[in-house]
Amino acid sequence: MTARRGRDRWLPGWPRLLSGLAAGGLLAGSMPPRSAWYLAPVGVAALTWALLGLRWQQRLILGAVAGVGFFAPTLSWLTSFHPAGFAAVLVLEVALFAAAMLLVDPGRGRWWTVPVALVALEAVRARFPFGGFPLPGIALGQLDSPFVTAAPLGGSLLVVGLTAAAGAAVTGLAAAHRRIRAVLLVAAVAAVSAGGVALAQPSGGPASQLRTAVVQGGGPRGIPAVEADEQEVTERLFDVSEDLPAGLDLVLWPESSIGVTGAVAETGEADRVAALARRTRATVVAGVTESGETSFRNAAVAWGPDGRIVDRYEKVHRVPFGEYIPARGLFERVSDMTALVPRDAVPGRDPGLLETPAGRLGVVISYEVFFSDRARAAVTAGGQVLLVPTNAASYITEEVPATEVAAARMRAQELDRAVMQAAPTGYTAIVLPDGTIAGQGLLSTPELLTATVPLRTGLTPYARTGDLPVLLAVALTLIAGPAIRVLQGRHRAANGEHGRGAGTLG
Repeated sequence: MTARRGRDRWLPGWPRLLSGLAAGGLLAGSMPPRSAWYLAPVGVAALTWALLGLRWQQRLILGAVAGVGFFAPTLSWLTSFHPAGFAAVLVLEVALFAAAMLLVDPGRGRWWTVPVALVALEAVRARFPFGGFPLPGIALGQLDSPFVTAAPLGGSLLVVGLTAAAGAAVTGLAAAHRRIRAVLLVAAVAAVSAGGVALAQPSGGPASQLRTAVVQGGGPRGIPAVEADEQEVTERLFDVSEDLPAGLDLVLWPESSIGVTGAVAETGEADRVAALARRTRATVVAGVTESGETSFRNAAVAWGPDGRIVDRYEKVHRVPFGEYIPARGLFERVSDMTALVPRDAVPGRDPGLLETPAGRLGVVISYEVFFSDRARAAVTAGGQVLLVPTNAASYITEEVPATEVAAARMRAQELDRAVMQAAPTGYTAIVLPDGTIAGQGLLSTPELLTATVPLRTGLTPYARTGDLPVLLAVALTLIAGPAIRVLQGRHRAANGEHGRGAGTLG
């Protein structure tokens, strides 16, 4: 009997567990490359129904189940690198999802705490562990939804909040005792959200235009960076660049386009890129890997139309276990997979800005496109457009390349900047400031994309404030629930004491 009581305390009923698993699966179905955005609100509605009325122990278990439904399919690409690594990341992400569900108030009328919990979850995942691992991100499934129009106002966290609120409100209305009050609350939230989004839409025109080309060399996929033939990658890019049209301002090559030992400036590869810049009379930006004995540098280097190197940016936010090994000594004792990253990348320190004859170019290298703070740093430093040299050639499936394009589209809408993304084997893409894709290549094939994109100088509200307003709103909302309960308890106690006193006097 004691064991049964303990099981009942921890385990929700089977209908709720199945609803939680389905909710996670629906969220996964909204993620790139599937991008059925409408599945996310439906999933949150199911999750809200399953959570309301549960004890904290049961919410923890239900959150873990929903987390498995969400993360198991969307992180499955990690199995091609290391099954144990996939298991470790899955356990961590599921634990974070489960912990976030502890923030949900189980009261019938507290449906609005579910979107707050999901926003808090995404905020934590963008910062923890090792500086953040926001793959997948709920907002990245909403690029074609109406909720993405909130991106210039509050970034991806506000997009998550509105998406989740739409689903949770449906359950809240269905479960509400006081239906009219619930309808008025939902209507008020919707009206305020719509008004804020409308006021936050970018209104400034382009400062000028940039005639740009993005180059993809093509080639095989699924090859770890340590095993890739760097010279072959470079030659493919030069071959495609033979067809560059006249009249360009900018040519963008991918991350790791050129691999050299020591500084790139005095190498034959630099001379060849300089010749390309002089021939096209354009600024050429290429991803360069400079290897040393114990470390390497991952940089975006700009050559001016006269062939001189005019600026460079070194990647700040490195990929854990991809560009450096945290606690390397420890992991070298437990796994031989550290051999795939024999040297750690030296982190840069500057905002991603290249001062070039083509204009002031913001840069985020590869993994950095998933972090809005890096893109914001580039834009607030003066970047009029965003460049994303990346290298997704080591991934077998399209999951990560498609997610990168989604992240580029989100950064474009948050910051009102065109985004050019170049990858050696795809996806290479050109994204306009409103998030629409002006051109996208295929995987593995040689591609040459050209477009005229705007250079912009204005800042969106999100570019100015970042995530702080949304995080403050989340904190205040989490505090408000317990505070209201305390005040209500004191009010009831005061009324009770007053009633007893009046009876005595009578």
